[in-house]
Amino acid sequence: MSSKPDRVVLIGVAGDSGCGKSTFLRRLADLFGEDFMTVICLDDYHSLDRKQRKEMGITALDPRANNFDLMYEQIKALKNGESIMKPIYNHETGTIDPPEKVDPNHVIVIEGLHPLYDERVRSLIDFSVYLDISDDVKIAWKIKRDMAERGHSYEDVIASINARRPDFMAYIDPQKQYADVVLQILPSQLAKEEKVGNILRVRMLQREGIPGFEPVYLFDEGSTITWIPCGRKLTCSYPGIRLSYGPDEYYGHPVSVLEVDGRFEKLDELIYIESHLSNTSTKHYGEVTELLLKHRDYPGSDNGSGLFQVLTGLKMRATYERLTSRDAATVTNR
Repeated sequence: MSSKPDRVVLIGVAGDSGCGKSTFLRRLADLFGEDFMTVICLDDYHSLDRKQRKEMGITALDPRANNFDLMYEQIKALKNGESIMKPIYNHETGTIDPPEKVDPNHVIVIEGLHPLYDERVRSLIDFSVYLDISDDVKIAWKIKRDMAERGHSYEDVIASINARRPDFMAYIDPQKQYADVVLQILPSQLAKEEKVGNILRVRMLQREGIPGFEPVYLFDEGSTITWIPCGRKLTCSYPGIRLSYGPDEYYGHPVSVLEVDGRFEKLDELIYIESHLSNTSTKHYGEVTELLLKHRDYPGSDNGSGLFQVLTGLKMRATYERLTSRDAATVTNR
């Protein structure tokens, strides 16, 4: 691990399982460096093992299966620069293993089903994102994964989604109202006859009024814009690409919404889109495109989900730099 941090910046990454959290975390590691950040999977705070949950008839999504008091105490300790002995939930066996020592790091990312559920934990987070996959896309992805890789039948996949759904709606989904950025993944409106999940419409909802967070905008801040950039400067096969931007309301809060519907055919041409975006928090011209090209194999790199994951990551980096430089300035001024 890198040198002991003067300030620990806490990032929350929330969403259901199978919604792209691991890809997003890999993109964050590109921005911060592996050694600079520590990821804590909040499954480690399950207070009931798989057998106990089964006996009680509750899922891991249910707050009763999780120890929020311990989660809060330990995350707070890390944020205060103290080491913790973190429990380990073993996904292979479904049991709770002996704890491991976790030291504070410059950036601590808490990811999982419940980062924004407990008000105390939420109050510690410096910047958060919620990955919100629509039911249609979630089902299409899960069917593809579970039937192809895990040999499940279509009926089994649908049954497992339906079994989780009440708890998901009760405990996971409402957390999106607290996130600084929500990334929504929806079926395309450009190609209605396409198989769901192949072409995506992705929206980046950015909360307004957060100190130090300047939402990314397209062309003209605060305007409402639809832009179809296909043509000489952007290669687009059917059904093309459509971007839009404008103000909206979300859970009673003003937000700025960026949207990309369609697929980028040539990733290096993304520089053309990037050059029309402002407030991207990049360090140099073309950094967004560079970061996407670096891992063109990551899921979502050719559509709005990759682009918006990179933009959200850049906002997290900007938050880290703002908070740590403010600390440095305070020390200097003493």
